[in-house]
Amino acid sequence: MSWPLWALIALPLGSGTALAVLGRRADRAAPGTAVAAATATLGLACAAATTRPEAAAPLLDGLPVRLAADGLSGPVAVATAAVTLAVLVFTSRGNGPGEARARFSGLMLLFSGAMLTTVTAQTLPVLLMAWELMGATSWALIGYWWREPARVRAAGTAFLTTRAADLGLYVAAGAALAGGGAGGLDLDQLSGTTGPWLSVVTAGVIVAALGKSAQLPFSFWLSRAMEGPSPVSALLHSATMAAAGAYLLLRTGPLLTTSGWGGPVTAWAGAATAVLLGLVAVAQTDLKQLLAASTCAQTGFMVLAAGTGGITGGTLQFLGHAAAKSLAFLVAGAWLTLLGTKALPGLRGAARRHRVAGATFTVAALTLAGWPPLVLWGAKDLLLAAALKHGTALYAAGLAAAVVAAVYSVKALWFVWSPAPGAARDGTGSRDGGAARDGGGALPVPASWALGGLALACAALAVLAFEPARGTFARALGTAGEPAPHGWEVALSTTLVLAASAAVLRRAARPLPLPPAVTAWWGDWMRLEALARLLLVRPVLRLAGALAAFDDRVLSRAVRAAGHGALRAAGAVAVLDARGPDRATVSAARATLRLARATGRPDGCAGEREEWLDGLVRGVASGAAALGRLARRPQTGQLHQYLAQAVAAFTVLALALVLVAVR
Repeated sequence: MSWPLWALIALPLGSGTALAVLGRRADRAAPGTAVAAATATLGLACAAATTRPEAAAPLLDGLPVRLAADGLSGPVAVATAAVTLAVLVFTSRGNGPGEARARFSGLMLLFSGAMLTTVTAQTLPVLLMAWELMGATSWALIGYWWREPARVRAAGTAFLTTRAADLGLYVAAGAALAGGGAGGLDLDQLSGTTGPWLSVVTAGVIVAALGKSAQLPFSFWLSRAMEGPSPVSALLHSATMAAAGAYLLLRTGPLLTTSGWGGPVTAWAGAATAVLLGLVAVAQTDLKQLLAASTCAQTGFMVLAAGTGGITGGTLQFLGHAAAKSLAFLVAGAWLTLLGTKALPGLRGAARRHRVAGATFTVAALTLAGWPPLVLWGAKDLLLAAALKHGTALYAAGLAAAVVAAVYSVKALWFVWSPAPGAARDGTGSRDGGAARDGGGALPVPASWALGGLALACAALAVLAFEPARGTFARALGTAGEPAPHGWEVALSTTLVLAASAAVLRRAARPLPLPPAVTAWWGDWMRLEALARLLLVRPVLRLAGALAAFDDRVLSRAVRAAGHGALRAAGAVAVLDARGPDRATVSAARATLRLARATGRPDGCAGEREEWLDGLVRGVASGAAALGRLARRPQTGQLHQYLAQAVAAFTVLALALVLVAVR
C-alpha cells in the first residue's frame, strides 16, 4: 500500500503551496491549518516508518519516480515531521502584528515537504528536485523580512554558497549516467558505477553534502543564516537543510566504501569541522551564533559516522541533535523576544526568570554536551567506536570534538543560569519571529507545549543509548554488525566530558588567555567568508568583467564591422543594378506585379480571401503582442521572482507525479 507514502510528501507540499499562494487572504486561518497539516504529516511519517511502504510512478523511460521509507529514512522522516509540528505550534500565536502568517506557514511546510521528499527519494532525479526546492525555500525563509536589505543579503549568501556546492550533485548524476546508465541513478546502485566515473560520482556527492550541511570549507553560510527568524533556524538547523547533507552521506555509505578514498575524506572532513567549528562556538558571545557554530560541529559527528560506517551512531546523532537543536533555537528566539537580547552577557539570569524556557534549554544543552545518560552520549560513543576501527588519530580527533562540545554547551548554560547583574540589553530589538511580542515575562501556552514536547523527546530518545533498545534500533536500521564501544571507551569519553564541563563552570566568566587577534579570528568564524570572497567571488567577478569587456570591445566591434561591410556590398549591388538591371530581375519584378494585381482585385472571392488573410495576420500579431507582454512580467531581474517560479514549477511537477501515481 503506497498511498501513505505519497500522502506524506503531498500533504506538506500541497498545503504549503496553497497557503503561500493565498497569501494575506489566509493569514487568519494559516496557523491552525499549518498545525493540522503538520500533525497529519507526523501521523503519516510514523505509519511509514512502521510499515515501510514503497511507491513508484513513471517519469522518464526506464527511470521512474521511486520513494521508500526504509530502516534509515523512516526514523529521519519521523524526526523531520515532529520538529516541524513543534515549530509550527510554537509560532501558532503568530509572528507579530502585520506579518504575513500564511506566507510564513506555507514556506515552512514546503521546506519540510522538500526534506521529506529528500529522505524518501530512491533515485537521483527525485533527490535533485527536492534538493533544489529545499534550497529555494530556505532562501525565502532566511530572507523572510525581505524589506530589510541586510537579511536579504544574508539569504543570498546562504543560497549562493549552497547552490555552488549543489553543482556537485549534478556532476554526480551525469557521471552515474555515463558509468551505469539510467539504472545507475538509483541511490542504492551508485556504488556500482564503473570505471573512473565512480570517483567523479563520489566527489560530487561529497561536495554537495558538505555544502548543504555547512561543513568545512562551506560553514560560514550558516552564520549568515542567523538573520532569519528563530523558528526558521530551529527547523533549518535541526532536521532539514543543515542535516540533509549528512543524511545523504549516511544513505550513500556503500558508495564511500567502494570508492576507497571517499570514506576517509568524509570522516576527516567531519572530524575537522566538529573540532574547529566547536572552537568557533566556544569563542562566540552571541547565543544564536554559538548555536549556529555548534550545528556545524554536531553535524560533523554525523559526517564522521558516515565516513567510518557508523550508521547507527550517526542516525542516533541525527535524531538527538534534531530534538535538542530545535529546542535550543526556539528558547533562544523566545528570550530574544521577551528580553530583547541574544548576547550571552545580556542573558544572565534568563533561565531563572523564565523557568520553563530555562529548564528545557538545560535539557537541550546537556544533550548537545553529550552528558550521560542522554542520547548523544550513547551516539558519540557509538560513532567513536567506529572511528577507532579506522585509526587512533581519527578517534582522538572525534574525542577532542566531544570535549569541545561539552565546553560550548556548558558555557551557554552558565550564562543563562548565573545571577543577573541588572537589566542588560544589547539594543538589537526583539524582531525575531518568536512566540511572544509583548515583552512580558511569560511564554504563551502553545509555545510552552512545544518546548515541553521537544524536551520529552530528548529524554525519550535517551533510551536508545542503552541495550537492549540500542540493539533493537540497530537491527531496524539493518546495521546490527557495527562495532560497539568498550567499557574503557565509554569511561574515557564520559570522564573527559564531565571534566571539561567542570572546568567551564569554574571559569566561564573569564575570557580565554589568548591575544585579541586570535579571539577575533575565531569569533569571526575563522574568516571563512572573507576567504571565500578572495578565492571564489572575486575571481568569478573578474572573469565576468573580462568576458563583458571582450563582448563590448571585440564582439561588438566585429558585428559593427560586418554590418558596415554588408551595407557597402548592398550599395555596390544597388549601383550595379541602377546601371544595368539584368533581364531575369526585370522578369521577376513583372511577375510579382501581376501576382499582386491578381490577389488584390476587389471582386468575388479574391476580396474575401484578402480580408481573411488580413484578419489572420492581425490576430497573430495581436496574440504575439499579448504573449510578449505576459512574458515580460516575470522578467524583473529580481532573484526572488525566479525562485518563486522555480518553486511553483517543482511543486506542480510533484503534485502531477502524485496524481499519476494515485491514478
